[in-house]
Amino acid sequence: MQIIGLAGWSGSGKTTLLTRVIPRLLARGKRVSTLKHAHHAFDIDRPGKDSFEHRSAGATEVLVVSANRWALMHELRGAPEPGLRDMLDRLSDVDLVLIEGFKRQKFPKLEIYRAENGKPLLHPDDDWIVAVATDAPLPQSKVQVVDLNDIDKIADLLLVEAMPVADLDAQAETV
Repeated sequence: MQIIGLAGWSGSGKTTLLTRVIPRLLARGKRVSTLKHAHHAFDIDRPGKDSFEHRSAGATEVLVVSANRWALMHELRGAPEPGLRDMLDRLSDVDLVLIEGFKRQKFPKLEIYRAENGKPLLHPDDDWIVAVATDAPLPQSKVQVVDLNDIDKIADLLLVEAMPVADLDAQAETV
């Protein structure tokens, strides 16, 4: 299993790019999963649903299963937030995991940059950003620049620059 991240400011188009590049990767025969870190409280459940009531009553985990999908909700109940490696270990084995978030971790990332956001580039301060996908010219860039709308080239780049999960362990040992 290999990993690569998408990094960028809010509103840069990370999710839009993911929804455009995943079908291209699938068309190439790749099995793809995503892992997203949320910086805020989130809930995939809602009041009135049985699973919500189970969690509200104190269940640590609630597993919901149907003929189409399953979802495991795990309440931390004050325990520390799990790290990237712990979450990767919970995923089924696939060819590529696209990670949104965990931007301080040491693994390859594609920066998504839109000049209209008025935010600074991230790659000058992150040696793990391997390229920038943008809708603006960036002649000052120290890394490869790709057109944000060239989805095939972005798919190529993600596959070439992805890192084996085992290498994440090696990076953690050097910290």
